[in-house]
Amino acid sequence: MTRVLVTGANGFIGQALCRELILAGFEVTGAVRDKAGRDKAGPGEAGFDAVATGEVGPDTDWREALRDAEIVVHLAGRAHATDGAGALALYRRINVEGTRRLAEAADESGARRLVFLSSVKVHGEASGATPFTERDPPAPEDPYGISKWEAEQALARATERSDLVAVILRAPLVYGPGVKGNFGSLLRVCDGPLPLPFGAVTNRRSLIYLANLTGAIRECVTNAGAKRKTFVLRDGEDISTPELIRRLRAALGRPARLISVPPSSLRRLAGIVGRKAAAGRLLDSLTVDDGLIRSSLGWSPPLGLDEGLRLTAEWFRAHGTARRGAA
Repeated sequence: MTRVLVTGANGFIGQALCRELILAGFEVTGAVRDKAGRDKAGPGEAGFDAVATGEVGPDTDWREALRDAEIVVHLAGRAHATDGAGALALYRRINVEGTRRLAEAADESGARRLVFLSSVKVHGEASGATPFTERDPPAPEDPYGISKWEAEQALARATERSDLVAVILRAPLVYGPGVKGNFGSLLRVCDGPLPLPFGAVTNRRSLIYLANLTGAIRECVTNAGAKRKTFVLRDGEDISTPELIRRLRAALGRPARLISVPPSSLRRLAGIVGRKAAAGRLLDSLTVDDGLIRSSLGWSPPLGLDEGLRLTAEWFRAHGTARRGAA
């Protein structure tokens, strides 16, 4: 039976991936920062073998976690917003040097494939009218995107003369049961009574549902067509911000409550209050063309956008609202 090491195994994506791999018949080792609370799997958690590695970085000792692992899926990294003069250095320590060290250790241990979860932010913050493809030159703008692109380069250098094969997946915003971050905030806003001023926005955004992402990762774990490839991912449908709000509010049993404010006015206001980047995520287009993974691997996302939003809203109704009330 093939053993897979999943880093970041107790995270939003890691838990779902470990469950999927275990159900598919793989043995799974989950690398976690510490083993507090990992002696037994909690409700809905995957029952993987946990190995504590501490913080991911240039000095992480991966030997125990990599024991007997043939495949490595690297999810762990710094993703939360970090501002200030030291932000890029922190992202580089964890996302770049941590990835490089893991690749070197995986090669030394005899692993044969490393699947790395990167980001569409490698291409920039806005695609305009033409979706990004893997052929477009990287142009990251923020520290997170820069670190993901540099991590891809570090991974390529570490594996170019090695038997370890790298596969890179550039994902857009991931949503699904358990989601936090920007999408979690959007869920909370959409569940509220206030009208939202995005009715006049005409952008397009690519998203990917959690189970679609884990399915793509599982495909890349074994499919020979994935070797040394980079793929961008998405659900089968792109969506505008107002349409996303309409569908989320419908899934939550709420009326749309959208009003039309010119996007230029929204941008000016965002600039005044120091929320220019946040406004860009709501107003700009960021789409990708996922034709390469479809043609190379014969893979397509099994769940549509509406189904993904429905399942996410159901989770939020059952868990997210209660957690918000307890906060």
